[in-house]
Amino acid sequence: MSENKLHIAMYPWFAMGHLTAFLHVSNKLAERGHKISFYIPTKTQSKLNSFNLNPHLISFIPISVPHIDGLPLGAETTSDVPFSSQHLLMTAMDETRPSIEESLVKLKPHFVFFDFTHWLPEAVLHLGIKTVHCCTISPATVGFLMSPERERLEKPLTEATLMESPPSFPSSSITLRPHEARVLTNIAKKEYGKGISFTQRLLISFNKCDAISFKTCKEMEGIYCDYLETQFRKPVILAGPVIPMPPNSVLEEKWENFLVKFRSKTVIFCAFGSECVLDKDQFQELVLGLELTGLPFLAALKPPIGTETIESGLPEGFEERVEGRGVVYGGWVQQQLILGHSSVGCFVTHCGSGSLLEAMVNKCQLVLLPHTGDQIINARMMGGDLKVGVEVEKGDEDGLFTRGGVCKAVKAVMDEDSEIGKEVERNHGKWREFLLRKGLEDSYMDGFVQKLYTLLT
Repeated sequence: MSENKLHIAMYPWFAMGHLTAFLHVSNKLAERGHKISFYIPTKTQSKLNSFNLNPHLISFIPISVPHIDGLPLGAETTSDVPFSSQHLLMTAMDETRPSIEESLVKLKPHFVFFDFTHWLPEAVLHLGIKTVHCCTISPATVGFLMSPERERLEKPLTEATLMESPPSFPSSSITLRPHEARVLTNIAKKEYGKGISFTQRLLISFNKCDAISFKTCKEMEGIYCDYLETQFRKPVILAGPVIPMPPNSVLEEKWENFLVKFRSKTVIFCAFGSECVLDKDQFQELVLGLELTGLPFLAALKPPIGTETIESGLPEGFEERVEGRGVVYGGWVQQQLILGHSSVGCFVTHCGSGSLLEAMVNKCQLVLLPHTGDQIINARMMGGDLKVGVEVEKGDEDGLFTRGGVCKAVKAVMDEDSEIGKEVERNHGKWREFLLRKGLEDSYMDGFVQKLYTLLT
């Protein structure tokens, strides 16, 4: 079988972070000659065309997203809808099942990679197609929050039970604070699609698939991968870090002109992804914290809740005070290129998996400010297990951070005489060197492909 090339269909959740993560894996597989059929919402395809580095092997298959009452007309991805309406988008994705099944009958791929469409394993069973739950969150997150051990304990999911690690979960720095347990319990119980909770959806996906895959490596998260393999009693296969290729483009002129004014490694770059939207009070505390550092900064943030524009959300007099050294921008920016710019010395991140990986292969210091979901576990791993960043302090009960807390965390990593800053820089340097080591990605991806062949025998 190993002499034959694989045909793999991809059906990721309709969120840009998931779509791009699946496409990065698709590119690595296509580099090895494997054929990819990638289902994607129709209008979203144009946003990802430039990231398809192997169009002769990766075919985008446009999917019409059914309209569901309550969704904005034409909504296709999570960036088109407020967080409170994402469950409706999930319902819409579930309603694509007949068209996906019909398409897969014609395509006859060896595998379907999926994440949130829990019905896929059952739908393709009679077709002899294998399914891989291609997980965009970390093994630690799945293990801590969704371990089958929690089900077997037969305790109701509450804030208190979620703050306890599953009985045989590996010893680590991962703990939850009361406000985090509250948020995560609500997410777990929330209806996500018609008549099914978020946790039920994922547990069915994990239990029914043929294998679970992650974009990580044993050296960083091996203890959590081994734990999951034992708990779910199925192969956990690792694609390696899957570092995104540097974009072919150059940095936009206005950002190059801004950054080049400052000395090497002095600029704070703050970015919270395409979907993280802060309350106005927290948005203002964040930008005031950046101002308080006295350092130059570029912040790429969504307008806060209840405002239409960034300008209307900024504190009074803020723009005048930071003119020339600080910019808060509400649009999309070329994050990879900014992180790699010689002037950028610090990255304040919401701890999304993609952003953290991009940061780990660059030299900027990390300040961790998780917002919700798996970002919380990611922050504990980065700040505790790997010690490559400093987390911004928050209130245990209310989960709020202050401008002083933001400034303190930035100073901890940026001040030249900071012992914490020196430690995280050393650790970050060690892991950066490891992640960029020649042959690492190829070794993992070749092993990943071999394990896929094994699943077919």
